[in-house]
Amino acid sequence: MKGLPSLLASFSLPGALFSHYRRHPLQLLALAVMIVLATMLWTGVNHLTSQARASLNQSEQAVAERQQVVRDDGQMLAVDDFVALRLVGVCVMPWLEVTPETGNRLVGIDPLAAYCFGSRNRPSPALDQPLNGKPFLDMGVATAIKSRDSRLYLLTPDTTQTADLPGGYQLTSFSTSPDTGELGDSFLLNLEALGILVLLITALLLRSVYLLGLVQRRDSFALLHRFGVSPDRVQRWLVFEILALALMCVVPGVGLGRWLAAGLGGGFGQALDGLFDIPLYAGQGQGWAMPVLVMLAVVVIACLGDLLLLRFRERLSLILPKTVYSGLAALLLVAGLAMAWLAPSLPWVFIAVALVFAGAGWLAPYAVARIARWCAGRSTKPLALWRYRELAVLARRLTLPLVALQFALAMVLAVQALVTTFEDTFDRWLGQRLEAAYYIEVPAGADGRQAAEWLTRQQTNTPGLQWHRVMRGQAQVTGTDNANNPQVDVFAVAPVGALIRSWSLLEAADQHWEALDSGSGVMINEQLARRQNLSVGNNLKLRLGNQQRVMPIQGIYPDYGRPVGEILLSAETLPDSFNVRFESFSVTPGKPGIAQMTDALQGIWQVEALSMRDNGTIRELATSVFDQTFALTRAMTLLTLILAAAALLMMGWVFFSTRAWYFRLLVAWGMSQRQVAGQLLRLALLLTGGIAVLALPLGIWLTWVLVHRINPLAFGWTLPMAVYPAFWFELGMLSLAVGLSIAALMRRQLGRPAVAPVSASALTGGER
Repeated sequence: MKGLPSLLASFSLPGALFSHYRRHPLQLLALAVMIVLATMLWTGVNHLTSQARASLNQSEQAVAERQQVVRDDGQMLAVDDFVALRLVGVCVMPWLEVTPETGNRLVGIDPLAAYCFGSRNRPSPALDQPLNGKPFLDMGVATAIKSRDSRLYLLTPDTTQTADLPGGYQLTSFSTSPDTGELGDSFLLNLEALGILVLLITALLLRSVYLLGLVQRRDSFALLHRFGVSPDRVQRWLVFEILALALMCVVPGVGLGRWLAAGLGGGFGQALDGLFDIPLYAGQGQGWAMPVLVMLAVVVIACLGDLLLLRFRERLSLILPKTVYSGLAALLLVAGLAMAWLAPSLPWVFIAVALVFAGAGWLAPYAVARIARWCAGRSTKPLALWRYRELAVLARRLTLPLVALQFALAMVLAVQALVTTFEDTFDRWLGQRLEAAYYIEVPAGADGRQAAEWLTRQQTNTPGLQWHRVMRGQAQVTGTDNANNPQVDVFAVAPVGALIRSWSLLEAADQHWEALDSGSGVMINEQLARRQNLSVGNNLKLRLGNQQRVMPIQGIYPDYGRPVGEILLSAETLPDSFNVRFESFSVTPGKPGIAQMTDALQGIWQVEALSMRDNGTIRELATSVFDQTFALTRAMTLLTLILAAAALLMMGWVFFSTRAWYFRLLVAWGMSQRQVAGQLLRLALLLTGGIAVLALPLGIWLTWVLVHRINPLAFGWTLPMAVYPAFWFELGMLSLAVGLSIAALMRRQLGRPAVAPVSASALTGGER
């Protein structure tokens, strides 16, 4: 008979363990919904960023150097040119840009013609995709579109040399928009960081809900142990239980995440193509296995971390008193702050962020409890004393959901500040780069001096005409500490007029534009200044062509989205030996309009048509798609915040419910139901408002890390640091709304009967 209880426990153990969720079905539903939503959110972000990253890499493989074939006589390319080049064995791909009468730019390509772009007799993976919609179309479809403007380009791999071309042709660069490749990488890095924070917040939320269930099941575990079931066996079944639940929830969550990414991919893909010339190709991204395994690991570690490290925690608690934990958390926080300030590379910055979050999350509930006890000690009113003491209990018992809400608030605050700053900065930078109304390329073999002389004569008789000539090439910085003197891009303009004097500078000397115009100085971009540790007033040693020059630095300008160093100087100072790789004119035509000007330039250069871009259209498109893309980021952060707030709402309600018997003692002491509800309202608002206040410095610090540490180390340039107090107020209102919701639910709970526990510590609410 002694073995009967053990035998019965053996057959009924799974049912006995699962009986908890039969008694608390809403808790099981909340846990499942939280896993599904968290998986959907993280999978959606991860799928979009992996698609974008793959598209970025494949686009670079397809037209890495953006190199094209042009005619020596400056005439427009035609199909006959494509045929002639292919017949002599030159690898070229037709790229037909058409602009419909209504709609955005479309590109017609021929994937078969791009077969030679690949390696080992395989086509480029970027072009081995079905052409099923915008912006890429089949060449035959593109030629049939009625358009107001069309232009044929013949692209060639970067391995092609001018010597490989027949007579009458040469190579030149190919560009369809401002160079924003690094800006795209920075944007994707921010989205990937968001995905990692989503995982962290998800783990905290899942852990908080699951631990609540474990606390409520302690009596059941003790009863099973009396019937002969060992703790190890219970732990094995708990592992199986959470794995089964995770599998049932993670798989549909991944499917919903991919559906979310597909729904948002249209606007995201348009943004990538319009801003960064990165088409979001269909069918890319990671498969199902990796997201499922990652989320399974997150769920198991979050829920069962205590079980896996139980013995270690018990031994640690015997060695270290509780007062040491707060000191250890403070040490982590200080070490993380110092490391973030001094870190020489990105990995160390990421470690520093992890340390700061660990220390801040560890200290936040402890700080709320300490402040509450301090206020209780200074309070003379009995109700205020009770309220602060109760707040200290809540802060300790709701540690995990409070920390999750703190992290979510800090993340949303930082991402909102970063996105808004990113948006404003990009708009200003794009406005500087596209200050002129039109951008006109100088045809291959044409003389830009003739056009410059004609524009100079026209400027006196044409109201509103503004222009400058742009000459691009490369120079070498000499006399540096580096073993190899770095190559830098040269951006030479003449005249240095109003179109460029409106640029905002990070640092500048007195009369800097005048010095630049006279050729007595240069300006450099932020990337070059950081890499070479240069500042205004330093002399820059340059090799331009075959000449060695020493020129003082007159200013440092921001240059977002470019990975290389650049110098800005007057084109009048370039020696004849300087190799001009690209030449163009930036023109605002004034009252006569652009048509008269293009006709005159075609006559000067003896060409049939000009390669011209409407900068206003480019800026409008870029701004609109950037707004759409940032709407995606804000939606992701808002969904994460809602998830954290819902978890705190559920946990707060459950915990308040376990203490309902205790709160009814206030009625027994003479308070009305209305007065008790008022006290609970103040208590809930103190709890959520306090955690919002603690999230504020963490969010501001995270913003500083993103703009002043991660971006400079990753890309060589910084964003301006900006804070938005109006958004702080919005987050504070959201936190108070969570507190109001908890208080409203608790007011309903007070009207229901409740039985006091046998002992003060038998349930979660037993502490007083």
